[in-house]
Amino acid sequence: MINYIDRQTLSILARTIQDDLRIADLEYSYIVQGFLLAYTITFIFAGRITDWLGTRVSLAAFIVWWSVANIMTSLSRSAFSLGAFRFLLGIGEPGNYTAAPKAVSEWFPPKERALVVGIYTAGATLGATIAPPVIAVLATRWSWRAAFVLTGSLGLLWVIPWLWLYQRPEKHPRITPAEWALVGPHVSHPDVGEATSSERQRWLLLLRRSDTWLLLISRVLTDPVWYFYLFWFPKYLSDARHLSLLQVGKMAWFVYLAADIGAVLGGWISGLLIKRGMRPVPSRLRVMKAAACLVPLSPLVAFVPSAHLAVLFSAIVVLAQLTWQVTLGTLIVDLYPRVLIATVSGLIATGSGLGGVLSTNVVGHLVSSYSYTPVFIMMGLLHPCALLLVLRVRESKSVNQG
Repeated sequence: MINYIDRQTLSILARTIQDDLRIADLEYSYIVQGFLLAYTITFIFAGRITDWLGTRVSLAAFIVWWSVANIMTSLSRSAFSLGAFRFLLGIGEPGNYTAAPKAVSEWFPPKERALVVGIYTAGATLGATIAPPVIAVLATRWSWRAAFVLTGSLGLLWVIPWLWLYQRPEKHPRITPAEWALVGPHVSHPDVGEATSSERQRWLLLLRRSDTWLLLISRVLTDPVWYFYLFWFPKYLSDARHLSLLQVGKMAWFVYLAADIGAVLGGWISGLLIKRGMRPVPSRLRVMKAAACLVPLSPLVAFVPSAHLAVLFSAIVVLAQLTWQVTLGTLIVDLYPRVLIATVSGLIATGSGLGGVLSTNVVGHLVSSYSYTPVFIMMGLLHPCALLLVLRVRESKSVNQG
């Protein structure tokens, strides 16, 4: 939740900050692109750092970094300084998405993993849901600079209970025999042949698997949909639908609430299919097929006559996007050895950042030169293409189905 509040603060205040610092739309796209560039590059190393330091220490370090970067954004005086501070934010944030799946692999059996991924992803999108009204009120009552200071401070407070509470199951002082019976068989021993792999062997194992490239490219194609709705949709409501900052705050939250629902729904459905006898990988793929059929509704957002209908269709698209995204993340946990989960999650997530960098530049040019309409059309075509790749994932290589 804190991760997405910090990330969303800029997009909610984009028009206000652009007017104050005299930043053009194309310059704004470069600032977002700078964040995504740092985000992409860091993902390559964030997973390996997480596997090296462990879930507990690495996540604390990452969130301290990005919280300080968000606070420093309040010091921006130009497009360059704003971009520099968001670049630093992008360095810290990937650790959230390498440590989280590692925690899931440490604490949960396969039938529960998708729902857990859905729940923590819903926490992230909950941040995006509450951010529009909260940040709009903070900026209106005080200033946009105060909004960055206050939201950034949340992460520094969060570190205290995290370091106090989190341990691996085998080290946790309060785990019960019943809990250990549930999770112990999945976490009490290293994966055969992987614990002693050299660094070179570790990377070669991942890079030689076709699944790695299929999932990475699918994220290149599909994550731009979420980045667009995250970074540009509030701005779209202001620019194209002519809503005020407070009106954006009152309406945009509904789209991100739909993201919450999609995150939990996707995890719950695939978990339900597993309980009914379906194997983990086919259950994930079935859910992703359904999600890929809904995202092509995106072009309707540009053509409906009212802002309310635009928000409604955007909510449907984002619900499907988060269902897809959560299920793909769980698929990674199903397919790879536990000791490599953070590393491979980071590697595949570079596709997310790369897709965001490329699409943000395209979106910036389209919005500046034409309108938002071709953007919504483009967003509707991406998931069907990615589905053709994901359906080629080879179930026989699944090693974590236990």
